[in-house]
Amino acid sequence: MSTQPVRTTKLRPSKARTILPGFGLSMGFTIAYLSLIVLIPLASIFIKTTELSWVQFWHTILDPRVLASYRISFGTAFCAAAINLIFGLLLSWVLVRYRFPGKKVIDSLIDLPFALPTAVAGIALTTIYAPNGWIGHLFTPLGWKIAYTPLGITIALIFIGIPFVVRTVQPVLQDLNQETEEAAVMLGAYRWRTFYRVVLPQLMPALLTGFALAFARGIGEYGSVVFISGNMPLKTEIAPLLIMTKLEQYDYAGATAIALVMLIISFLLLLLINFMQWRLNRRTIEGG
Repeated sequence: MSTQPVRTTKLRPSKARTILPGFGLSMGFTIAYLSLIVLIPLASIFIKTTELSWVQFWHTILDPRVLASYRISFGTAFCAAAINLIFGLLLSWVLVRYRFPGKKVIDSLIDLPFALPTAVAGIALTTIYAPNGWIGHLFTPLGWKIAYTPLGITIALIFIGIPFVVRTVQPVLQDLNQETEEAAVMLGAYRWRTFYRVVLPQLMPALLTGFALAFARGIGEYGSVVFISGNMPLKTEIAPLLIMTKLEQYDYAGATAIALVMLIISFLLLLLINFMQWRLNRRTIEGG
């Protein structure tokens, strides 16, 4: 009696049915949405800039007034984002780790810059920090001028950028396991060392994300800055205002040339920040 091996067929598991549409439909919708909302408008900037010759393009973007506006926009946005990085972490820590009267009120006020029109914020800040304002008149006798200076622009960008850091760090801080911190303290680590070696590495990706969001918002901010800056060429004129000035003069190609440089610099900076965030996430996973 001959025996033949029995062939067994391996059944492939059936695909799990999900409520959401499949990959093809989702990816097609995503690409179409990004193309209509992001890629096509950005591509129009490159196309419009081609109306200028290379000589005209370089003459436009290297004009001293334009270069000064770049320094003001990127410099104040970076300083404001760096300050928000520190105080945003402090606010998040207080709101998550402590209980005190009025906590919910303070937590709600964090979102006020999101809901407040930027023009209203600019007018309010200018009223307060002007030389005859409530706070400005205290510094005027000392020779310190806040409004109509880069310092005033930085304060306005701090105001509109602080929610990005707080709302990015706050959920991550809430999900941290405090038992790890307590174990580090019980093993003899000082509280500052525990924060620096245990807590901060886990918060760094969220901090970088909040910094990037605040920095990106500060670069393109217009409404809250245009009032407190004073709009003095070569001193306090921001790049978005210069773009609006070009548009009012019907110099559309010049406006898009300035916008193109801002787009490229912003993209490279955000790419660098995202790369740093990826490295930190990878280091955290390998270390954990």
